[in-house]
Amino acid sequence: MFVGRKLRLVIHLLYGMWVVARRFPRASASERAEMNRVWSLEMLRLSGMKLVVHNDEARLDAGVLVVGNHISWIDIYVINAWRPTPFVSKAEIRKWPVVGWLAQQLGTVFVQREKRSDAKRIMHELANRLLAGEMMCVFPEGTTTDGTSLLPFHANMFQAAVSASCPVQPICLMYEDAQGRQSTAPAYIGDMSLDDSLNALLGAGEITAHLYVCDPLAPGADRRLLASEAQAAVDAALQRMRGAPAVVETTAEVPLTSSSSSSPA
Repeated sequence: MFVGRKLRLVIHLLYGMWVVARRFPRASASERAEMNRVWSLEMLRLSGMKLVVHNDEARLDAGVLVVGNHISWIDIYVINAWRPTPFVSKAEIRKWPVVGWLAQQLGTVFVQREKRSDAKRIMHELANRLLAGEMMCVFPEGTTTDGTSLLPFHANMFQAAVSASCPVQPICLMYEDAQGRQSTAPAYIGDMSLDDSLNALLGAGEITAHLYVCDPLAPGADRRLLASEAQAAVDAALQRMRGAPAVVETTAEVPLTSSSSSSPA
């Protein structure tokens, strides 16, 4: 199914490898980020998606732990199309053809979830990178959902923000179909294969990816309280976006649309 569109996605992934291998070494950090953003926007377009960002004026651009709900493998490209950010990802991703190599080159931190000892290593690495002014993104639900509700946010990843005394920026992702209804087509859940997920996404027609930027949270001293506050912010944003009609504007020059509103957090 969708052989032609899948082929274009594969070609785009291979082009991404070429960009990272040949152009990144000669580019500044800001240039690399812009190449990543533009490439990710094209990845969304080839997947049949538009991107709408809400409340972008609340965005922090350095030394911040970004946390959000997790629905699909394509979440990463949605976030990178908004603002390229290194991720924490399960170690299995590193073995995926092309995608794993790209993730490693773009600064992804891989965690072996079955090893409790690995969590301490990840916390130290995240804290050090945050202290150095980097941005990092984690999905504290620990798995994907269909996006209609949230799972509890695990508090362990928030320790990095506490240790580095850096803010946390919750974000909320929601996908919407052409009729303005919340769509579960992008969801990569249960026993779905990656090919099953891709078929569902490509067969869903035009999808709008909504990304809500919540107001940043001060780190505080209690990671459990921080996790609870972040979850409440993401849940409030999800409810807000469900009740607000999408406003999608696209231009040839600026494929990223920003919808401004106050944060629900």
